[in-house]
Amino acid sequence: MMDEKLVQRLESAVARLELLAGGSGGGGGDAAAEAVDPSVIAFEEFMEQYVGRVMSGAKKIGGQVEDVTKVLEQAFCVQKELLVKIKQSQKPDMAGLVEFLKPLNEVIIKANAMTEGRRSDSFNHLKSVADTISALAWIAYTGKDCGMSMPIAHVEESWQMAEFYNNKVLVEYRNKDPNHVEWAKALKELYVPGLRDYVKAHYPLGPVWSATGKIVASAPPKAPTSKAPAPPPPPPASLFTSETPQPSSSRPKVGMSAVFQEISSGTPVTSGLRKVTDDMKTKNRADRAGVVAASEKSSRGTTSSSFSKTAPPKLELQMGRKWVVEYQIGKKNLVIDDCDAKQTVYIFGCKDSVLQIQGKVNNITIDKCTKMGVVFKDVVAACEIVNCSGVEVQCQGSAPTISVDNTGGCQLYLSKDSLGASITTAKSSEINVLVPGVDAGDDWGEHALPQQFVHAYKDGQFVTTPVSHSGG
Repeated sequence: MMDEKLVQRLESAVARLELLAGGSGGGGGDAAAEAVDPSVIAFEEFMEQYVGRVMSGAKKIGGQVEDVTKVLEQAFCVQKELLVKIKQSQKPDMAGLVEFLKPLNEVIIKANAMTEGRRSDSFNHLKSVADTISALAWIAYTGKDCGMSMPIAHVEESWQMAEFYNNKVLVEYRNKDPNHVEWAKALKELYVPGLRDYVKAHYPLGPVWSATGKIVASAPPKAPTSKAPAPPPPPPASLFTSETPQPSSSRPKVGMSAVFQEISSGTPVTSGLRKVTDDMKTKNRADRAGVVAASEKSSRGTTSSSFSKTAPPKLELQMGRKWVVEYQIGKKNLVIDDCDAKQTVYIFGCKDSVLQIQGKVNNITIDKCTKMGVVFKDVVAACEIVNCSGVEVQCQGSAPTISVDNTGGCQLYLSKDSLGASITTAKSSEINVLVPGVDAGDDWGEHALPQQFVHAYKDGQFVTTPVSHSGG
């Protein structure tokens, strides 16, 4: 191992000397100078230490883990090349930045493609890598108005979004295989403290572009063809439609989402993005929506044509933060099984459907739904039911707050862990709360929450009490 590292360092030194020798005349001197820039040399040393450790752990595991780690290594190599180019280039406009970042975007797409299809035993490893690569987008930071966090914060936030899968690897292999644990720990250290500390030391305010360097060219205009122009892409819509924009499950940052989305405007890149997007949507249907996607085509005919045109069904993760479930009709087995405590779930306009949320989320909102059933495990903040009719909600874990507003007909099923929940109702009727019996075999106890109240003026203030009915 020591000989191999020594050879790599010698090869790197020789490459820099060759650049200096070859760049003694003409424009090559700038490239040579940037290749030996202290920040570039520091990035090479960072890669040798941290990326090398992840790669070493991956080789012990082999298979898909080694394959996806090679893509990770490729992404950092691309970042190094971009850092060198930044030293040689003037700060580009948005179109130029899109073109400049295209190599990094292509590697991100490649990593995401490896998570598609049927889940393998290495799915959590694949997702860990695919989601963490977004941290490299710190290089796109152009100022406080660019729509993304500052570089250091971006790296930290990107890792936090991917840590969910990395922790799964640690838990699964803690007592099974130390090689997987070593790999997962190395992956975390690659970003925190590795990449974070590098960015903090060299680019805390973003990349430093050259004031006199070359201008970054934007993508060339499309060549005219004899074929009829392609129709414009549809607006962000359903997880189930065949043509959709760039997937949102892996790119949590607003700024980079905007930048990488514009890359799809180029002719050669557009086709690649659409192929990946279609596959990724198939992946999402398998991983997150259970068998709903399989029945989507057959069930489309059951909805009204006007409704399907104006409101396509949707089940997707937006910006890595918010699950959106909209306009699902007659779907009895919708599933979100890939969530964490930092994400929210917003359910809107669904009818005669059932959604299962298999994990802890931050907040759940059910809005304008009819005959909708929602089953969830744990919620950090609250479960809110608004403008609904005939809904049933079951909490299998804990929920500190449940609120029901402007709703007619609501069945709440509480677990023993959620009996301490604070239930707030307003402008609602027919609210029933079912609680488990004392023993496991006991029947559920049903309690109707009052919807009528008596307000009596006593001792200088109004006292409100619920109306009691005989047999209630």
